[in-house]
Amino acid sequence: MKKQTESGINFFQRYLTVWVFLCMVAGVLLGQWFPTLPALLARLEYARVSIPMAILIWIMIYPMMLKVDFISIRNVKKNPKGLFVTWAVNWLVKPFSMYGITSLFFLVLFRRFITPGLATEYLAGAVLLGAAPCTAMVFVWSALTKGDPAYTVVQVATNDIIILIAFVPIVEFLLGVANVSVPFDTLILSVVLFVVIPLAGGVLTRLFMTKRRGSDYFNNVFIHKFDSATTIGLLLTLVLIFMGQSEVILENPLHIVLIALPLILQTFLIFFIAYGACKLLKLPHSIAAPAGMIGASNFFELAVAVAVALFGTTSPAALATTVGVLTEVPVMLTLVKIANKTAA
Repeated sequence: MKKQTESGINFFQRYLTVWVFLCMVAGVLLGQWFPTLPALLARLEYARVSIPMAILIWIMIYPMMLKVDFISIRNVKKNPKGLFVTWAVNWLVKPFSMYGITSLFFLVLFRRFITPGLATEYLAGAVLLGAAPCTAMVFVWSALTKGDPAYTVVQVATNDIIILIAFVPIVEFLLGVANVSVPFDTLILSVVLFVVIPLAGGVLTRLFMTKRRGSDYFNNVFIHKFDSATTIGLLLTLVLIFMGQSEVILENPLHIVLIALPLILQTFLIFFIAYGACKLLKLPHSIAAPAGMIGASNFFELAVAVAVALFGTTSPAALATTVGVLTEVPVMLTLVKIANKTAA
């Protein structure tokens, strides 16, 4: 079973960037061949939330929430320094450094290439990424860096609790600073739909299945039944987003690169802050590496979902969060190599 899990992890992380690129091509082609389709799908919404997108995002996020074991929080007292680093970097540094870096690039350095309106919406998408630390893919990065799996679970579980409390006010504040109008009720609804409901579903499923079949069956068999569902949900979501963005991408292909540059810089910065802080505190590699990874990577599924809910599938903000998906895997694999080479 361990070999099966590891091969699944390798398969997912090795080809995700290729899949995302293929989805971009497929979405753009569909947008050109069937130009009325994005408008038709846009009508299927409730309270500004796209119903097709909501379904796909639930398919994508629910399996991830199955992996969160809140019972593990009782181990929070074991080596708490690593948790303090994780919390501080994720919530006191990362959202604000993302805002600062992307503001510098989009509003100043790239102002010759990006109009003010587009720059503001790209900034909004980046803020959503910065305020959503990784919840699921960090299990992959932790495994690849030989991180402590039990400790990683605690990091993820506590982060999920903080997301429920901190995500909305941080996003509301930073987007307000950027002069982006955000319907507060829609922001709350997005968190309820894409965090609270899947999280509650994951917890209830975990309790039911472990009681019925045992924890070994749940962790080694049941969870992995949904691995393909997450991938399919993510890829179909990206097809819809790129389909709505086809005109923007074809008219401004350079914008994909311009969005990617500050996101990549932010990823490296946050990793070295978190990883470096753990090294200074002389924490073991099995704790330091996941701490750096969870800060550097993003809960891009949530960021995409909220961007679509707030700004629409065809919005530049949704495009910015999608570029975050495109860049994350190769960048995180580079950081995995750095972490492993500095393990001593």
